Amino acid sequence: MLAECEWIPIGITGEWKGTTMEMPPVKGCQVTDCCYNMDEQCHALAIQVGDNPAHPICDTFAGQVASQCGDRAATGNVGACKVSVCEYNENLECIADSIMVGYQQGEPDCLTFEPK
Repeated sequence: MLAECEWIPIGITGEWKGTTMEMPPVKGCQVTDCCYNMDEQCHALAIQVGDNPAHPICDTFAGQVASQCGDRAATGNVGACKVSVCEYNENLECIADSIMVGYQQGEPDCLTFEPK
């Protein structure tokens, strides 16, 4: 999924620079009790990974609040990552090729997390 990613202020109003970046996909999700998880695949349009460096928690985890969340046709992507101490974090964006999400110490975490 491509997203506009850079704001260049020009004068008072500013304008968008045409730079795009690709959001890394969620390659797989072992958190089967999340309503975005269907067949161990994430179907949220974009997830956010939290800011606890010890446990990079998937902030999008929704439990079973509904029988199904998201769109079965959508592939989960990493929209933002607030774990600035991760090797794959650049300006609060994930630059990994893809990530895996699963339980670690009882929390739905990004298993791709690597400390800098």
